[in-house]
Amino acid sequence: MSRIGRLPIEIPAGVTISVSGREVAVKGPKGELTLELASPIEISVEESQVLVTRPDDERESRSLHGLTRTLINNNIIGVTQGYTKGLEVVGTGYRVQQKGNSIEFALGFSHPVLVDAPAGITLTVEGNNKVTVSGIDKQAVGEAAANIRKIRKPEPYKGKGVRYAGEVVRRKAGKAGK
Repeated sequence: MSRIGRLPIEIPAGVTISVSGREVAVKGPKGELTLELASPIEISVEESQVLVTRPDDERESRSLHGLTRTLINNNIIGVTQGYTKGLEVVGTGYRVQQKGNSIEFALGFSHPVLVDAPAGITLTVEGNNKVTVSGIDKQAVGEAAANIRKIRKPEPYKGKGVRYAGEVVRRKAGKAGK
């Protein structure tokens, strides 16, 4: 039995979960998220708990059991608290500034790079070298942050580039010189 999959999910106050066919809709104070259930997995909502069950011990059922439970739990956390991911711009002359709903990066290219916020994602700038990506969908927040980081990844010699907040960049020695 999946250790994660068998754990019940507590439904906090202010959150409603509705199941229609293979679709689970989670509605809370910050918004609404939907999830399509994989075929062998079953879900039942009882009072203030959600239980995820599997019909058999087939390999596919076992692998989807814990995953489905975690995805539903992520949706519940998203509609109550939301998710945030921090990015830092490190490097001489590298900076970021807010331009309406989008963000403009100066990352050593010959041109500024404009990044528009995807649907459901909020991009905010703190100072001139910190960006916060926030939203209710954990996957969308992570993907938006990864796409911004992909513009200029931190390089190993000086550590310049866009990195996640708290990310440790492994540094290389470089040329030894004379």
